[in-house]
Amino acid sequence: MVQTSTIATVSVATVATGLLEEAVASNRAKSKEVHSAVDRALEEGFPSGVNEREGYFMEHVQEGEILAQDPSKTLESALSFYQALKVYPTPGDLISIYDKTVDKRILDVLAEMIAYDKNLDLEGGAASSSEMPPHPGLD
Repeated sequence: MVQTSTIATVSVATVATGLLEEAVASNRAKSKEVHSAVDRALEEGFPSGVNEREGYFMEHVQEGEILAQDPSKTLESALSFYQALKVYPTPGDLISIYDKTVDKRILDVLAEMIAYDKNLDLEGGAASSSEMPPHPGLD
């Protein structure tokens, strides 16, 4: 005769295992979605002129801030902040600013985007710091 506590333990373990497998699958799907968003942004490319980069930066930071207000737009918000990061002269400095000003749920997605983009130069970026103001629009 099987004891009730044994049945309960097996049932709880089965449910927990199912939830864990579901969480792993969900995380994989989210990672794939994040990677696809980065791939699309990389395919679209980024402006190369100083004025164009500055305008692109301002547009995407503002868009990221607006999207951040809607929890259902976390990926889109993070993507906007990532796109702004790609044209910023010193991305490492901008990440420090993001750490102080951007919601953690967005930072978590942004961190995955940054880790996925193996070509992102966190020290220098695409432009020298003399070509664009040090922190346009963030002072």
